[in-house]
This record gives sequence, structure tokens and C-alpha cells, in this order.
Amino acid sequence: MDTVGLLDELQNRAHREKWVREALLETRNEKNPVDAFCRKCQELGYPIYVMDLIHAGEEFYGNMRRSTNGGGENSPKLDGEDDFYELFMASLM
Repeated sequence: MDTVGLLDELQNRAHREKWVREALLETRNEKNPVDAFCRKCQELGYPIYVMDLIHAGEEFYGNMRRSTNGGGENSPKLDGEDDFYELFMASLM
């Protein structure tokens, strides 16, 4: 399963299991929240690593840019659309 699929599965689990949601949200308070988030994912059985998260966000964002306004460099910058950590956290709130 790819990173996006793992995040989707984890998100669904976090909505079903309050303790998982709370554990993931607590990672925001760490010195390096993305690293803490990935460690927590791994503890929960989801092999998500920092570079996987970054790559998935960049790939998703690149696909979105290519599909809007003719794609290319003239497409508008969409703030935050490439940050899967922040998008994931927002979905848990």
C-alpha cells in the first residue's frame, strides 16, 4: 500500500479509536512534530517515514498543479496543499 493509502487507513482508524487520534495529535507538541508523527505511525503498524510523507505531498501537489489552469509554472501556488502532515492533522480536528 502506498503512503496515501496508509494515511487514509490511519485517518479512518483515528476517527474510530479516540486514543489513536489523541496519540497522533500529541505529536504536534514535539520538538520535531513530523518525525514524532512518523514514529507514532510506525508504532501503530503503519510504515510511514518522513521522506515518504514529503514525497507523497509533493507528488500530489505536482499532479494537482498539472491538472489546473493548463498546468505548468503559471499555475497558482496553493499554500499547504503539499503538506500531508498538516492536512492529516487538520482532518483530525
